Amino acid sequence: MELYEDFDGDEDTEAGTKLTSPGESLTSSHAFMRGHGTYVEEDEVISSVAGTIERVNKLVTVRALRTRYNPEVGDLVVGRITEVAARRWKVDANSRQDAVLMLSSVNLPGGVQRRKLESDELQMRNFFEEGDLLVAEVQAFFADGAMSLHTRSLKYGKLRNGQLVVVPPILVRRLKSHFYSLPCGVDLILGLNGFIWVSKHVNESEQEGEEGFDAEAVYSNKNDSIEDATRTAISRVCNIIRVLATHYVPLSDTLLVEAYEWAVEQEYGVKDYMQDETADALVSAMTART
Repeated sequence: MELYEDFDGDEDTEAGTKLTSPGESLTSSHAFMRGHGTYVEEDEVISSVAGTIERVNKLVTVRALRTRYNPEVGDLVVGRITEVAARRWKVDANSRQDAVLMLSSVNLPGGVQRRKLESDELQMRNFFEEGDLLVAEVQAFFADGAMSLHTRSLKYGKLRNGQLVVVPPILVRRLKSHFYSLPCGVDLILGLNGFIWVSKHVNESEQEGEEGFDAEAVYSNKNDSIEDATRTAISRVCNIIRVLATHYVPLSDTLLVEAYEWAVEQEYGVKDYMQDETADALVSAMTART
């Protein structure tokens, strides 16, 4: 039995990314408490699922590799509108049930804060309609456990000019920020629900509160003109994410920057990452740096 008695760091240590399988002994039940995904047998804490080991103080848990997203208040998520209902939208956020975005929890174009009127309810499809992608924050939970979302900050809202990549939620960890700009002119939104948005870079002058900010574009369904080089960069980043996710490599902005630079140095084409040999070389190069 391998004992993890050297769990002296915080919850973000390498132990949090170590893979385990069902029936594997993790540590002594005398030294640690069992959490979700584990059970105790003969004074040993044993994994009951295949997943990654995480530890908070003396509590040892295993996050399953194959599971739906388990939301917490304050989480940033990327979702897709599935239904427009009375004063609310239903959102697929990769959880056990659809999330809910109330009309009262969105900003009107320009960030106007006011009471929503009946006329606003009649125009709900001008804001979000079925199939639209958005980034939002988990605000609370309803009695049935469904997430209540909000997009009251203009850094949240409808997503355009990019591509969605879906990965296991376990590969995206809770960090201080989930918005990143890569040097290749690509913006990343790492949704904690495993939905990752890769898009054209937005200049600071086009962001909230800056001169030149286009308030009407917040709910626009029209993509901007995207140069071929930017399209290639977006596709390259998406394929890199897919390869790393297939091999269960935890994702971060630093890792993705290194992976992109490595791929450019190797002069691989955008589609080359889908080949087993190239994918294995990429994963080996990235895991050797971590």
